[in-house]
Amino acid sequence: MRYNFIEIATIIMFFISFYGLITTKNAIKSIIYISLIEIAVIMFFLGLGYFRGVEPPIGAELENAIDPLPQALMITAIVIGVAVTAVNLTMLISLLRQSKSADWETVQNKSMES
Repeated sequence: MRYNFIEIATIIMFFISFYGLITTKNAIKSIIYISLIEIAVIMFFLGLGYFRGVEPPIGAELENAIDPLPQALMITAIVIGVAVTAVNLTMLISLLRQSKSADWETVQNKSMES
């Protein structure tokens, strides 16, 4: 079975980001790692649909055209990812106003005190 470079790179990017998400103690870095995981998943699915010699479905012959469905789904995933990042940043602003820290342990300790 032949593997595509894009698939391998995105799998590596996913697991590095997942490891960073698990090990980080900073809320800002957590949001960045979540965004990187979303990007890795989107790039992986777009990489699955890439083949040499295929053309976009607009104006191409149907035999040699690529399937536009994965691309449409990934555009939807990008929009959802932007919305998730916006909600994460809004919650981060609220967290920073309440606890004056982006460190998860400090926030947890302050919530235990009150």
